[in-house]
Amino acid sequence: MTSASPALPPALRTYLSDPSLTALWGKTRDRLERNRLSPTGTLQVHLDAEGAQRLGGLLGTPVEPGLRRIQLAALDTALRASSARCGLVAVVADLTGRTLSDRQAARDEQDTTWAAVWQDLDGELARSGLAEAVWIPGWMADLRGSGILTRAGAQTATTALQNAVRTMAVLGLARTPSVGGPAGQPARWWELGELAAHITGDAHGLDEGRLAGTLTLKGIAAACALPGSESSAGRRLLWEQVGVSADMLSGTVIVWKLSPPGPDPWASMMRARGDLGLATHLTMHELRTAASSAPVAAPQTTVRWCENPQVLQAAARYGLPGILVCGSGNPSSAGWELLQRLLTDGAHVYYHGDFDWAGITIAERVVRLGGRPWRMSAADYLTALADLSTDRLAPLTGEPVATPWDPLLEQAMSEKGLAVHEEALLPRLLADLSA
Repeated sequence: MTSASPALPPALRTYLSDPSLTALWGKTRDRLERNRLSPTGTLQVHLDAEGAQRLGGLLGTPVEPGLRRIQLAALDTALRASSARCGLVAVVADLTGRTLSDRQAARDEQDTTWAAVWQDLDGELARSGLAEAVWIPGWMADLRGSGILTRAGAQTATTALQNAVRTMAVLGLARTPSVGGPAGQPARWWELGELAAHITGDAHGLDEGRLAGTLTLKGIAAACALPGSESSAGRRLLWEQVGVSADMLSGTVIVWKLSPPGPDPWASMMRARGDLGLATHLTMHELRTAASSAPVAAPQTTVRWCENPQVLQAAARYGLPGILVCGSGNPSSAGWELLQRLLTDGAHVYYHGDFDWAGITIAERVVRLGGRPWRMSAADYLTALADLSTDRLAPLTGEPVATPWDPLLEQAMSEKGLAVHEEALLPRLLADLSA
């Protein structure tokens, strides 16, 4: 970058900053930044009569209006001879309001920096015993192609790569392709927080959203020849593939009147809670242990699913007989697990959520997995708007989301531009649960 330039004399600045010359200075800036900040070569710019007259006054030679080829060296010489007493680079920085950058120098520096990152990675792979693993080239190609490291920055990427490689070494991924295959159970099981603390010194260092965790999961997928996953449940399964237990307790899904069939102790307990009028928070741990061998619902059972806990709370308050599940917004892994179990057991799952784009995103995924919409049509949306005071409704924000079960719903929401939260439809939803 250039250093700070001296301020132009006010009269000259007024003369040069006229709108008729704005395009000239913009194009000059671009050319200088691509040209190692050297005022050489030419550029073409269209000048109106005012711009041509002002440029001619600066150069000391007549300039005709129209498309003109300008020599940067002539501009630089004229400015140095003017009251500016500085060259083209400094003047353009002043007129455009920010310092110029040597783009090629910046690229060279960036290339050097990232070469060091990849060199450090090679060293880390060699030290960890992973360098010769057959899946490593594919993993590295994925990292280069995805841009995930570039977006994070070189320093963050280096640390995350070190932690990811050390994690994968501890998990024994150098032994592939036996990982996740006929070799059976991992040598030992880790809790995710325990493993993260062991590797990074931070119990959350491999959590969802942390770069080291994302890089490690990409490595696990590559080592085990499995597809990557965009879902929390899919990521949990990848961790489990190599002997790591992710959080199975804090994420819950709330159920009301869920009555699993059969003599299984867990099923009996759930029926008893329903008879007592109690809502139940199910964890992934419960679904994967006590409930793992029992169906969660009888075939053809109608199960309704809502987005907001207030709906389930109202159903419990009135003691309604309908089965209701609440995902509390975007469901946790326990919620997605229960949904898959319900659908596998042959239950009919009907989903309702907020009429906003976040709610539609959840609904679309539930329907895509096999659920059915519950009062989620364009007619339902428009009826709700007709019953409500629209001046009290929040505007829709974010990008529209497709509603393949009823394309008119996306169209209606986009046209009206108003969100309708689930609680506003409470009487209708409770009536369905009473039937």
